[in-house]
Amino acid sequence: MSIHPAAGTVPTPADLTDLSALITAYYTRTPDIHNPAHAVAFGTSGHRGSAFTDSFNESHILAITQAICEYRSAQHVSGPLFLGADTHALSTPAHETALEVLAANGVTVMIAAAGEYVPTPALSHAIINYNRQRDSSTVSALADGIVITPSHNPPADGGFKYNPPHGGPADSDATRTIQARANQLLANGLRDVKRVSVQSARNASTTYTHDFRSSYVHDLKNVLDFDVIRDAPITIAAHPLGGAGVHYWQHIADHYRLPLTVLSTTVDATFRFMTRDWDGRVRMDPSSPYAMASVLEQARHYTITVAADTDHDRHGIVSQSGGLLAPNHYLAVCIDYLLTHRPAWRRDMAIGKTVVSSSLIDRVCAAHNARMYEVPVGFKWFVDGLTDGSLGFVGEESAGSTFLRQDGSVWTTDKDGIIAGLLAAEITARLGCDPSARYTQLAAQLGEPVYARIDAPATPQQKKVLASLSAANISAATLAADPVTHIITHAPGNQAAIGGVKVSTEFGWFAARPSGTEDVYKIYAESFRGGEHLSRIQADAQAIVLEALRTAE
Repeated sequence: MSIHPAAGTVPTPADLTDLSALITAYYTRTPDIHNPAHAVAFGTSGHRGSAFTDSFNESHILAITQAICEYRSAQHVSGPLFLGADTHALSTPAHETALEVLAANGVTVMIAAAGEYVPTPALSHAIINYNRQRDSSTVSALADGIVITPSHNPPADGGFKYNPPHGGPADSDATRTIQARANQLLANGLRDVKRVSVQSARNASTTYTHDFRSSYVHDLKNVLDFDVIRDAPITIAAHPLGGAGVHYWQHIADHYRLPLTVLSTTVDATFRFMTRDWDGRVRMDPSSPYAMASVLEQARHYTITVAADTDHDRHGIVSQSGGLLAPNHYLAVCIDYLLTHRPAWRRDMAIGKTVVSSSLIDRVCAAHNARMYEVPVGFKWFVDGLTDGSLGFVGEESAGSTFLRQDGSVWTTDKDGIIAGLLAAEITARLGCDPSARYTQLAAQLGEPVYARIDAPATPQQKKVLASLSAANISAATLAADPVTHIITHAPGNQAAIGGVKVSTEFGWFAARPSGTEDVYKIYAESFRGGEHLSRIQADAQAIVLEALRTAE
């Protein structure tokens, strides 16, 4: 991965997104139905694109929302739909468009008052809390939701995601159905889309306001131990990175009387206050030291500093002793702590992780005699386990996680960067050492991993073959001179296809998966023998994959 020379610096005016042109493009440009790049495509986090590339325009939102209305009707879901949006420039017009279609279809919609932004975890929490009070066997009474966000993506991007009654990301069956119908509606010139004016939609008898913020904040006491945080001699800072939780952190500080300082309440859809990420682009990634450069400067004055991405489903944790924690390191610390400080959780409860997350997590679980549940990339795989309490903590290497309430019941079924940040304060307060220090202890006890992700070139045909490989296609007996112990193409936890291959030894592993947007495949790799050994794993990984592709084609 080549680091851009401007990484970590504030963007110049010429680098900023022209918001007027972006919004104009949203309303005036239409996708070419014969161009696959313009089609509705649901990935692991919904449909994403940009109005500038004709992949996120009003036509897309009209079609997707109509498709969701028809899908929920076919599923006999007639409760309220919670609708929320983040601070990306395209999120507000997409919110208006969606509301017009939802109202025209007679859907009861719950929106935030006064244009308040809605973090992804607050929307998931709202769905779950509403449905918790109802008989889950009567599906027609249950709520669902739409969250409008491209997560930490650059300012010109938009995103649109459907969360069914379980509150988490929709599964593949749902997204395939919605995607196919949306593209059909686009091909038919949107003639089957129902729509009213935005004013009529706002005044409709089916449109209500919901206080997402108070409902979420006031319930946090059931997830975290605020007494131990409040009484500890620590200082906490929070930086919302101009995202949807911008007004949540001060509410949390005031409601629970915490020593928490909010570093910024600026909302600017150009995100000009961010420092550029590794590739020189503006991106609100709280786990990137380049995007977080200015926050790291301020963090020197606080025991713990937390940040979250634009929809607040990803976390960034900065400790005074160790700086910005790598996501995998913090996940291991969280798991170690929660396994010993949540006595009401089920004894047979498991820990969930994705196949590309650190093996240090496996070692932590083994040290606690806890069961590991390993799934493909995508938070949707954790939903059922969170719902029934069989998964206590779940996380992924890209800094997304959530965990149960203190009583062992479900909190959110989508990623929650807010509770991840506040847990860092609880850990520090109770253990008397911050997460960086605790990670150092764990690594000394269980092994120090070195982890990285790189990209390698691949043709569209090679990517297709890679996604469907079987273990029989891999002939390698060693990886970086160590004997291969496992070769998998399906996740051990649920036997679902991982869309690639993972090869492991006692001291390291790699996983290869095709990119959904570029002519490359991603190689995730980890070594417990240092950086040189990691480089050997990465080199062998490319040779192993190329040989497998050659023999499988």
